[in-house]
Amino acid sequence: MAIILSLETSTSVSSVAIHENERLLATSEIHIPQSAASKLALLIDDVKRNSGIELNQLNAIAISSGPGSYTGLRIGTSTAKGLCYALNIPLISIGSLDLMAHHVHKFNVNKSFLCPMIDARRMEVYCQVWDEPLHPLQPVEAKIIDENSFTEFLLKKEIIFFGDGAAKCFSIIKNKNAVWMENIFPSATDLGALAFQKFSLGLMENLVTFEPFYLKDFVAKKAVSRI
Repeated sequence: MAIILSLETSTSVSSVAIHENERLLATSEIHIPQSAASKLALLIDDVKRNSGIELNQLNAIAISSGPGSYTGLRIGTSTAKGLCYALNIPLISIGSLDLMAHHVHKFNVNKSFLCPMIDARRMEVYCQVWDEPLHPLQPVEAKIIDENSFTEFLLKKEIIFFGDGAAKCFSIIKNKNAVWMENIFPSATDLGALAFQKFSLGLMENLVTFEPFYLKDFVAKKAVSRI
């Protein structure tokens, strides 16, 4: 038996879950952008209380490894590493786009291609195209979207686009094979179930060297002068 605490902080929705093997015991989430720093500890307390599980009962911590929000990923990783060191338990990571693809795969009755998208500012998204058996057809990329994006895949079959990056692409990608699904985010609920599979195979991260998959360098915003 494995009890796994999962932390998902890669987008504007932060979530935490506790699983026993692949069975969800408790989950909590908050839909407030840039809230991971102030709310993550509260979410952890929520799932501990609702599941009746204490930290010293955990067998592993799971996090989403990115891509996504630089700040969110950094906070999630530092929190997870701190817990792993304190409890002497392993760290497991799953890609943010993987989480979304596995979630939508359950509803993919037409066996379409899947394209999870995470907002990367302006007209850029973090994305990856998957086939119906959930094999990635291209590497994860930060892609600037225009009217010709994904044409090579759309010529072959239907693609389901989803995630917080998909909304801004709806008016640009005009193709009869483009299908749009709303309100899909990486979730700790999916994270815990996938993490148990890696736990069973002994696929853990090196606590010393692990870093999130940021994909792009952090760029600080320039302060606006009020003079």
